[in-house]
Amino acid sequence: MYRGAIYTRVMSVRGMSEQTLLVLTALAEQPLHGYAIVKAVHELSGGRLELRVGTLYGVLDRLVADGWAERDREEVHQGRLRRYYRLTGDGLRALAAEVTRLEATVRAASTVLRAVGGLA
Repeated sequence: MYRGAIYTRVMSVRGMSEQTLLVLTALAEQPLHGYAIVKAVHELSGGRLELRVGTLYGVLDRLVADGWAERDREEVHQGRLRRYYRLTGDGLRALAAEVTRLEATVRAASTVLRAVGGLA
């Protein structure tokens, strides 16, 4: 997990991508297969984000390599293989840490905006 520890330190400074954040959020509720993750991310983003298959599996591969997600099960549906992924405890902690980081950032920006009259 040495690579994961380095990744976590970098993320605490830089933050994670929106795609990663939303994939982790989608998986926090229940294990999902690829297409269900794409749909969940689209809904969570209010329709702003359309994950392409290559992007999704790149994110999932990194999450699995870092121990934040793992393969849950596989099943065949209408002749096609569906691979389900689920969030790990480390993934849930990473998601919670990112939410905390983002909330602090929003608080700081809101304070400045209020001070300059840009936010009611």
